[in-house]
Amino acid sequence: MLNELKQDAEARMKKAIEALHTALKKVRTGRAHPSLLDDVMVSYYGTPTPIRQVANLGVEDGRTITVTPWERGIAADVEKAIRNANLGLNPSSNGDLIRVPLPALTEESRRDLLKIVKNDGEQAKVAVRAARRDANSDIKELLKEKEISEDDQRRSEDDIQKLTDRFVKEIDQILGEKESELMTI
Repeated sequence: MLNELKQDAEARMKKAIEALHTALKKVRTGRAHPSLLDDVMVSYYGTPTPIRQVANLGVEDGRTITVTPWERGIAADVEKAIRNANLGLNPSSNGDLIRVPLPALTEESRRDLLKIVKNDGEQAKVAVRAARRDANSDIKELLKEKEISEDDQRRSEDDIQKLTDRFVKEIDQILGEKESELMTI
């Protein structure tokens, strides 16, 4: 029973880390990467469709993403979707191929992106702490119902705290790597 609680808490904490990785992929660091466009939705015959389902994404060089729509007729829609995605990108089309040049990051834009990264990290830490809180309340409930002893409770809460510390340290490490990546010119 206690092992199940610990495993559940650990699984929830791992999901917080995965969510952080997903959020950080969307923060551009000056290098072209197709995952920057993952959240772009293209109007495909009136239906919002993820860009990866209507076009091939690639990297031409370190600062340019290429988008090749599968149908020639939707190139304008793809270009419009990228422009309207609030990513600060301005695509240019030459027939079949859409080039999305990444503007160089200024010091100010780096600092703004750093704030976003830190906020994402804090949200991940909050999720980890919520998993700890829920696990500890479940443990206290088991103690109240006399299903476990006080020693088991203390040991389990210590184990949950060690898990929490490990995941918070991992989040700090991920944030440190992203911060150095952002501040590198």
